[in-house]
Amino acid sequence: MSTVITTAGRPDDYSLKLAVKASEILGFPIVERKKQSVSRIQSTHGSDVIVAGKNRYDFYRIGMDEPFFFHPNSAAFRLKRLVNGETDPLIDITQLQKNDSFLDCTLGLGSDSIIASFITGENGKVFGIEADPAIAFITDQGLRSFPSESEQLVQAMNRIEVIQSEAVEFLRQQVDSSWDIVYMDPMFQTPIVESSNFTRLRQAGLHSSLTDEWIEQALRVCKRRIVVKDQFDSPIFKRFHMEQKIRPNTKFHFAFIEK
Repeated sequence: MSTVITTAGRPDDYSLKLAVKASEILGFPIVERKKQSVSRIQSTHGSDVIVAGKNRYDFYRIGMDEPFFFHPNSAAFRLKRLVNGETDPLIDITQLQKNDSFLDCTLGLGSDSIIASFITGENGKVFGIEADPAIAFITDQGLRSFPSESEQLVQAMNRIEVIQSEAVEFLRQQVDSSWDIVYMDPMFQTPIVESSNFTRLRQAGLHSSLTDEWIEQALRVCKRRIVVKDQFDSPIFKRFHMEQKIRPNTKFHFAFIEK
């Protein structure tokens, strides 16, 4: 499926500039809006559509009624809790510390990477791997530009480095024991409704099941542990002999393998 880029219904100079930027980075052609609806552009070109608006990019994959766009979602209030001295299940299971390195193999909207970035701090390292080029681009741009009054949130988002790649391919290129924590949330077959934009991410993104090689490479690359998030009854945990953290009354659980 191809993708084209257009502007908002009433483009201004800034939205045109954003469209050109997306085209230069992604290599997708620009289509003049000419008052056409997104569905009309999709039908005419047989393509998904990225819309460069006044303050964000919207991604309409064919068949989606609402667009995917970047928003930190749960990361904003999770970060507030951490600032107030509360705990976070991701930090509990990963045992992340200041100055650690965290490799997120399934970045998506980046909510978990934002929390990891807040904990690892200025001298830590957080990379997010995203296979879908459009999702990687929109999340990367959003992390750099999303408006927030929280300086901690802005700094945490800005520190994340987004890599557009297949996760296993990226892992193959890493040296042994080069990341403290390797994290995976591959969004398996049965959806867990966390937010409307998370649902749109499921519709828009590329999804992969964990494979033997994925786990093997993750174990080779990590220093301390690999961590997986999935549904509470996921067969993945038993398949890979992971230690599952039971979280009563929650639809998703974390599990890990210690190095």
